[in-house]
Amino acid sequence: QVQLVESGGRLVQPGDSLRLSCAASGGTFSSYTIGWFRQAPGKEREFVAAITQCADTTYYDDSVKGRFTISRDNANNTAYLQMNSLKPADTAVYYCAGGGFISYALNEYEYWGRGTQVTVSS
Repeated sequence: QVQLVESGGRLVQPGDSLRLSCAASGGTFSSYTIGWFRQAPGKEREFVAAITQCADTTYYDDSVKGRFTISRDNANNTAYLQMNSLKPADTAVYYCAGGGFISYALNEYEYWGRGTQVTVSS
């Protein structure tokens, strides 16, 4: 059974940078795509970024394009989300997810972590 564990979330100020990690275990990490999603209080969970198994293709939501970078290290079973120029609107619980195909859609991802809280506030 694949397990995903996010880490790295914390309170930061607007304009700061933060890197989230997603550590995988219990499966073949290199065989599935990784997506990052986020959910703000009172809002639906939304797509942030995704990366293919071999990292040759990435997707980003327009709201984070140019500020966030998704990457993965298959040798260490870990994916990352580098977040720069953070804004209060980026405040949310961030989740990583694993699936068979790169997609913007939540239901394309089979495995989910429990999330890590990112708060952007002065």
